Amino acid sequence: MQGFKEKGRVNTQDTAAIAVETAIRYNTDIVAASNTGYTIDALLEEKKKQKYTGTIIHVTHAQGFVKKDENELSEEKRQELLEQGVKVVTSGHALSGTERGISSVFKGAYPVEIMAHTLRMFGAGVKVCVECALMAADNGAVSVSRPVVCVGGTGGGADTVCVITPSYSAKVFELKINEIVCKPLLIEG
Repeated sequence: MQGFKEKGRVNTQDTAAIAVETAIRYNTDIVAASNTGYTIDALLEEKKKQKYTGTIIHVTHAQGFVKKDENELSEEKRQELLEQGVKVVTSGHALSGTERGISSVFKGAYPVEIMAHTLRMFGAGVKVCVECALMAADNGAVSVSRPVVCVGGTGGGADTVCVITPSYSAKVFELKINEIVCKPLLIEG
């Protein structure tokens, strides 16, 4: 596993290169989290450089995540990505969504939020990779029968790549994290 010294956006280009290399090695598709399309642009650039022929699946934040009735991915950017062959998935967050709505009103810890926090022990990007694999499977953008390369990040941009065999959120424990390819080191100081 490759470990980055810093978290976040600064690693996006390196992470994109690693993700495409890994997808070529596994002969599979890439599922990537991206709010505005910045990470997807980096992946598309690497796709051309490395002559990758697989599909890139872009998983966005849910509608209204930041601002009511809006999505951070502009309609213009969404259309641009679709025209480049990117599949775009926008859906409720598999590891928060409804459960976060319940816990914010009634307080307390709930199982899916505990799962999300446990995954964050490996790094925020690992949790994002798992969540995106679930969301992509729930939307039919990927098969649950073969691994995909997932790209996530910490607070913007990309810094984590995992190879995951997806599952539907209703069968979350059938998801398998096959390999953590790169992520930020969690050593501080």
